[in-house]
Amino acid sequence: MVNLTASLALLSFMACGGNNQGNTANNADEANKRVVNVPQFNADSAFFFVKAQVDFGPRAMNTAAHDACGDYLAAKLEQFGAKVYNQRTDLPSYEGKMLKARNIIGAFNPDAKKRVALFSHWDSRPWADNDPDASKHYTPILGANDGASGVGVLLEVARQLQAQAPAIGIDIIFLDAEDVGNHRDSGLSDESSWCLGSQYWARNPHVQNYNARFGILLDMVGGANARFLYEFYSEQFARDVNRKVWKAAQSIGYNNYFVAQGGGGATDDHLFINQIARIPTIDIIPTSQQYTFFEHWHTVKDDMDVITVPTLKAVGQTILQVIYNEK
Repeated sequence: MVNLTASLALLSFMACGGNNQGNTANNADEANKRVVNVPQFNADSAFFFVKAQVDFGPRAMNTAAHDACGDYLAAKLEQFGAKVYNQRTDLPSYEGKMLKARNIIGAFNPDAKKRVALFSHWDSRPWADNDPDASKHYTPILGANDGASGVGVLLEVARQLQAQAPAIGIDIIFLDAEDVGNHRDSGLSDESSWCLGSQYWARNPHVQNYNARFGILLDMVGGANARFLYEFYSEQFARDVNRKVWKAAQSIGYNNYFVAQGGGGATDDHLFINQIARIPTIDIIPTSQQYTFFEHWHTVKDDMDVITVPTLKAVGQTILQVIYNEK
């Protein structure tokens, strides 16, 4: 899905927080009840939205499952009151294969000048090229965590936006063709082969002269015991946004998930949004001391068994805390 890069300057910052997630979640719920005008994120609903995507099967490009899931996502955004844009285009893969891509954008309060963009990719990796079993290196993955988890969180955010509008405009942007980068066995290492949908959107936004105060990308936000550190490129391009989001998480008791320490860098959608669209955008993505993501990244075991409600809750409630306090 993405290539993780190490930054030696950050090694001393990689220690993780405590592991008492149950108590943390309970404390977070109690703290958030005291915050006025921030709705409660329903993590069970988000879990349902993750499963609904996985039930289509692997959402690899140019497949019937991919097309059906795209229709589902666009319909849900419309159901939740968004003005929906379907950005369709043909994008060449690193192999020279033409991919039928579809970025799906749901604009809430579309006339508002003050906007925040929320991103996640919705395609799944066409190959399990990180699987320990080499015979599965060309098997498509379900991508429950890598793809579906971020989209599931944002669909629940959309449902909350319909029920209670924030003071600003929100754009929920489901990016396609993120996970079609170089196959591990190809011997190639071209960063630009990843995140094709975000590269296209950054050059051709769904609205002419589109801009947002900042963006937040969600990637792999459903795994057990997830730890979200300050991602390296997020620090380079949008340090203030990192601080805003982590402060919001910690204010409602999720400091065990959102650890205020430096992490590795990920070639992910936010990198191209920062470089091309110039919208300061961060990546909420799990990293570890070994600069890896999660155990089943790009393997056939990235299925619903890896998704946990407490992590979805921590991320979703944090996103709501940020956007409903933005004026």
